[in-house]
Amino acid sequence: MWRFIPLLQASGDVQMAIDSWLLKQHQSGHPPALRFYTWSPPAISLGYHQHKYPEYWQHLVWQGEKVDLVRRPTGGRAVLHQGDLTYAVVTSGVTSGMTSGFVGSRVQVYQKICEFLIQGWRSLGIQLQYGTAGRGYIHNPNCFGTATGADLILPDGTKLIGSAQVRRGGAILQHGSIRLQPSAELFTQVFGTESFSPVHLPQNLDIEKIIVALIAAAEDCFGMELEVQPLSESEWEAILT
Repeated sequence: MWRFIPLLQASGDVQMAIDSWLLKQHQSGHPPALRFYTWSPPAISLGYHQHKYPEYWQHLVWQGEKVDLVRRPTGGRAVLHQGDLTYAVVTSGVTSGMTSGFVGSRVQVYQKICEFLIQGWRSLGIQLQYGTAGRGYIHNPNCFGTATGADLILPDGTKLIGSAQVRRGGAILQHGSIRLQPSAELFTQVFGTESFSPVHLPQNLDIEKIIVALIAAAEDCFGMELEVQPLSESEWEAILT
């Protein structure tokens, strides 16, 4: 049995605190977890080891709101969170009830977890495949500027999902940004005019429909059942202190 935490909208600091807390909980014996969330206000999340970024990112304002600058517990490069949906999977190398555990190299584990994303989007009529960029991606501060073998792209080459991962002992946190309706104006303000590529998705897709499809795919791919369990008051207290 996995825990499913219903869709949450919160600031980047809160969302990263939840993901880090879930990872610690799983390390201490709590069940695996799946959740989806959105960021309010918009935020730029930096990879755990990313220390170089433009100073002006600290002073960005969009539609009257200051754009947050937060650090992820995972690696990778900067991601702009606006008009996106983020998924988070917290699991471990071997999960009871699964036909095969999340074992192997980092990319193999990425791809094992990403199976539910590929299958879920396929059920919505969208075909995704892995990116092919080489190590040159490290020179691009924008996570969505290139697509590596751990990323998922649309048939036209546009990157739809960028993911990042951290392992603590046997526990794994993988989360990723799914671009749905990004603002070209904000994106170019952050990364420059060369960086933006629009995402072309069917008009009838909304967040609820996407989440339902991804939940069904996760249960099928991971061979498990999800139990809906919102965060309790005491858990919120633990997360925010």
